[in-house]
Amino acid sequence: MYPGIHAQNTPDKPAVIMVGSGEVLTYRELDERSNKLAQLWWEQGLRPGGHVAIIAENTPDYYVVYWAAIRSGLYLTAINRYLSPEEAAYLVNDSAARSLVTTRAMSETATGMLPLIPDCPHRIMIGGATEGFEAYEAAVEPMPTTPLAEQPRGDVMLYSSGTTGQPKGIKRPLTGKSIDDPGALGISMMERHLLGMDENSRYLSPAPLYHSAPLAWSTGVHELGATVVVMEKFDAEGFLAAVGEHGVTHTQVVPTMFVRMLKLTDEVRNAYDVSTLKNAVHAAAPCPVDVKHRMIEWWGPIICEYYAGTEGNGLTFIDSPQWLDHPGSVGKAMTGIPHICDEDGKELPNGEAGLIYFESEKMPFEYHGAPEKTKSAQHPIHPNWSALGDVGYLDDDGYLYLTDRKAFMIISGGVNIYPQEIEDCLIIHDKVADAAVFGLPDPEMGEFVQAVVQPAAGVEPNEELEAELRGYMRESIAHFKVPKVIDFNPELPRLPTGKLYKRLLRDEYLEQAKAES
Repeated sequence: MYPGIHAQNTPDKPAVIMVGSGEVLTYRELDERSNKLAQLWWEQGLRPGGHVAIIAENTPDYYVVYWAAIRSGLYLTAINRYLSPEEAAYLVNDSAARSLVTTRAMSETATGMLPLIPDCPHRIMIGGATEGFEAYEAAVEPMPTTPLAEQPRGDVMLYSSGTTGQPKGIKRPLTGKSIDDPGALGISMMERHLLGMDENSRYLSPAPLYHSAPLAWSTGVHELGATVVVMEKFDAEGFLAAVGEHGVTHTQVVPTMFVRMLKLTDEVRNAYDVSTLKNAVHAAAPCPVDVKHRMIEWWGPIICEYYAGTEGNGLTFIDSPQWLDHPGSVGKAMTGIPHICDEDGKELPNGEAGLIYFESEKMPFEYHGAPEKTKSAQHPIHPNWSALGDVGYLDDDGYLYLTDRKAFMIISGGVNIYPQEIEDCLIIHDKVADAAVFGLPDPEMGEFVQAVVQPAAGVEPNEELEAELRGYMRESIAHFKVPKVIDFNPELPRLPTGKLYKRLLRDEYLEQAKAES
């Protein structure tokens, strides 16, 4: 069901609760306000298949904009709020968005975008407008709260992170189904059947809403008629406090959040009651095996994991009991048939790492305006097999294991080295807050292993720490994988979604090497 149904049955029930401000958005308010915006867009000439965009902080209005687009048959592009005006404007222009919604809090970025988006005629700002933007409240005030005469279901068109070249829009074909068609549901079916979620659930969303998983999963909660509890920004202790304060039953996190919670003192961790949690899902990056073991020991066997991409070409899932039997796995395929292939597209035997493809009945996505990128994601022989650039292997039971991104694999002396394994080893050390590992050119070996470590708070970065980390790694991984060079950095470029922006770091080192040569 979509929120309009819940607005009729449970109008005063919270659809959204903000952790920091305490602001509440009821299902009645979500339905009426999203209808008003949908009516405004229709009046402005937007029609099914058209594009709109949002750049905003975590706020209840994010969901108003989302549901207005989805119930209008539009594509919504959610823009990373930490981008520069130039980067954000690129996404507006590339998506051909005809309307941009933003907030007063984002006014500096939004104002900087104005001269760069001349083909986006409708620009509205929530919470007070600056020059070049219409006040959202005034724009929607005269609009009716009733639904559009027809409500074909729209979709999001989110962008790749742009780790190589410009980001590309991930576009899935619209189904043509109505928003109230039971077959038009989003991820709520998985939430119900795999996690046992229902209308009584309370789902804690601690990550930025511009990211695909938090947006998809929390709006799936709205399809169930449950309540989403949203953190304005993740904080390890604040997360634990929110679970107890709001009786949270389900949540989704990234492994970095697990690590930060585990690095809290025992006194702080034990001060909060997390017994209401029934399921905690994690994704977005491989989770170090030791970290997951410790989380299961702390929270119990309630931790699940999935592996998927915004492209929607395949999905695997694993619960705690299965994971304890197959530690390190991201599970068995639920959608898509996995194939592990070498550089030439030849399938590899179980246990051997290669590029992960998922087989579909038809190609499930395209990269907007980038046919060459779409083609590069397809298998060289089987066009309905697609890959996202991840490397991994299958075991004899059909469980998938991730080793790393293809782009980050290091080849040193003809040997493949996967940085993720080394990062996983470093991150659980008590004196390490974060770590990045990548390859740099080496005249003899081809590449050498470079590590950049962010020391934990209060830890002095010095030769003694470097020696301690080297000794520690030699006890856990093969000696040839131990970084040749370990540098220290007070803060690594990790995105709020938990993703390590390693390309930026590596590029800095490559530029430095060029300058010194």
